[in-house]
Amino acid sequence: MIVLGLDTATSATVVGVLGADGVVHEVRDDPPPGARPAHAARLLGAVDEALAAAGVGWDEVTRLAVGVGPGSFTGLRIGIATARALAQARGLEVVGVSTLEALARGADAERVLAVLDARRGEAFAAAFGPGAFAPVALAPEVLAERVRAMPVAPLAVGDGAVRFRGSLEAAGAQVPPDEDGVHRLRAEQVCKLGAEGRPTDRDALLPDYLREPDAVPRR
Repeated sequence: MIVLGLDTATSATVVGVLGADGVVHEVRDDPPPGARPAHAARLLGAVDEALAAAGVGWDEVTRLAVGVGPGSFTGLRIGIATARALAQARGLEVVGVSTLEALARGADAERVLAVLDARRGEAFAAAFGPGAFAPVALAPEVLAERVRAMPVAPLAVGDGAVRFRGSLEAAGAQVPPDEDGVHRLRAEQVCKLGAEGRPTDRDALLPDYLREPDAVPRR
């Protein structure tokens, strides 16, 4: 199975191709701190680059995997709309992948807390392993209480773990150094989760926002 995977839930534009040899060829765009994400400008170009790096043509791609969040509202809309369009145009089956699960998989640890900075003073988080809990949007102090209640202290990864390092470490979590690559979402995990997952109807592919958008219609 050859899987094209993409994720735009975070500030990074992440694309990869899982080849028949099990190797994932990744192309990514990580904007510098403070810069706006370039999902709209970089995503399709990154897809072409990843396919070329893997030496794979569109007719060889079996499945499309896309991160469904939680994450940036704009980023998720761009990624999922692109995945739907590619699936329709190329006749590909599509699998939605949890961005938090993909992040946790990259840690390669038994007990992982995946945390993304949700802005507005909150974190998107999910725990895997002993004390696991499903994705939620929480204030950092509430997340710290969740960590204290876990039977075993987890390894916390992601940009949210970096941002809320103080409260997470005080609660017992282990947070790797800021520059550790474990905090970055990898295309390898998106592709592999996509290969393992069950395809869904492309029109049923929806983003996992977890909370209401920042901008709402005026009453």
